[in-house]
Amino acid sequence: MATTVTPPVPGRRRRTPLARREARWAYVFLAPWIVGFLVFTAGPMVASLWLSFTEYDVINAPRWTGLDNYRQLVADPQVARSLGNTVYYTALHVPLVMLISLGLALLLKRVGRWQGFFRTVFYLPVMTPAVAVGILFLLLLNTQDGLINRGLALLGIDGPSWTTDPGWVMPGIVLMSLWSLGSTVIIYLAALQNVPRDLYEAADLDGAGAWARFRHVTLPMISGSLFFTLIVNTIASLQMFTEVYTMYFGNRQTQGSFNSDAASFYVIHLFQEAFQFLHMGFASAMAWLLFLIILIITAVQVKLSNRFVYYEGEDR
Repeated sequence: MATTVTPPVPGRRRRTPLARREARWAYVFLAPWIVGFLVFTAGPMVASLWLSFTEYDVINAPRWTGLDNYRQLVADPQVARSLGNTVYYTALHVPLVMLISLGLALLLKRVGRWQGFFRTVFYLPVMTPAVAVGILFLLLLNTQDGLINRGLALLGIDGPSWTTDPGWVMPGIVLMSLWSLGSTVIIYLAALQNVPRDLYEAADLDGAGAWARFRHVTLPMISGSLFFTLIVNTIASLQMFTEVYTMYFGNRQTQGSFNSDAASFYVIHLFQEAFQFLHMGFASAMAWLLFLIILIITAVQVKLSNRFVYYEGEDR
């Protein structure tokens, strides 16, 4: 009598005891992160989504209001104004940081053995607490005694009222934001150092000049890093809060000396609605609107990256 052998089911392999033990330990080590994510990220996100459909002032129990908070978002001129300021700041900050950081990284690459020292110097400002940065630049941008206006005066230029003139508040904030570009410089420097030297040698043999080598060799090879910093800096810019709040809203001397609308960022307005006016439901709706805006912008950037970002090993 012939014996029937059941063929193995494709894709189903019995795990060895060692593999099962390793899997259990993997879950053990992942457990703190999973618990932290559920308690401190996923849980609050779900709670804020529910609160965005309610009227809640912390003192009284939430009262369901449906889409009223989102209708108020559309109608509130302060929301539109603060969102416009945030987008304007992002449009100025992100390209400036990327261009200046790339220029500094190109210079650092040529420094030689002093590169480690300057790399540390450029990165140290990133370690400065955000509140300290806000206080520092409030002093530097002071109209009368600020170091920046004193430097301009030596050149015969009358410095603007950085902290009181509504037309100069945003340029002053953008100038302050350049203080922490060191992390972007380090990322670009690492990317530049990873560009294969033989590509430059091949370009030299073809008669390519400095600009041609930069455009056709350097930029494509570091495009992945450029794309990463584009996304990270865009997200960070749209969530700008601490430095500006310290300079203009957490300081009694500056609160009454200028039109606060000029420095009203979206997250600052959200913070005020939540913790100053206790409109937690409305603030939650604002938070979810910002989340959707960041999600859409990031999705568009990722989609466009297929055209402009080169990954080594890909067939194009």
